[in-house]
Amino acid sequence: MPIRAVVYVSEAGPRVADSGSGLPSEKLEELVHDAARFNRDAGVTGVLLFDGARFLQYLEGPEDGLAVAYSRVLGSQSHDGIVELQRGRVGQRRLPFWPMRWLPVERREFSSVAHADWTRFNRRGDAEALNATAMDRLVSLVQIRAATPVIARDAPPLRSAL
Repeated sequence: MPIRAVVYVSEAGPRVADSGSGLPSEKLEELVHDAARFNRDAGVTGVLLFDGARFLQYLEGPEDGLAVAYSRVLGSQSHDGIVELQRGRVGQRRLPFWPMRWLPVERREFSSVAHADWTRFNRRGDAEALNATAMDRLVSLVQIRAATPVIARDAPPLRSAL
């Protein structure tokens, strides 16, 4: 079964944005918990980067599950100004660890991933190289921030479809 992916950036709504406390809002925790529960059933995995004001979300999974998960994203009132960076087929899952997990990132880290080359979800394997792809940077950042592979505290691992 082919795996497809989509990545987008958006602005957090006022109920989700960081109030300056450095702590996640209760609304953000609820959103991620709900997404993880839905994505698990749809066979979708992904990660949500959050810099306190903006989101970058990467989702991957089977075409039908991804389509429904992404339609939920587009209909959410927790953010606005959605800009799709890339959508397409990937040879294999890049982030198979969680149905959904959010990771706090610094603004410069967020910008580094958001403004990198998202062409065809390519990976060259070196996130520190000048020509590092967006996938290189995303995967590296997730490994650093989440000590991959770690299962989100509120989301059990995906069950095998076999």
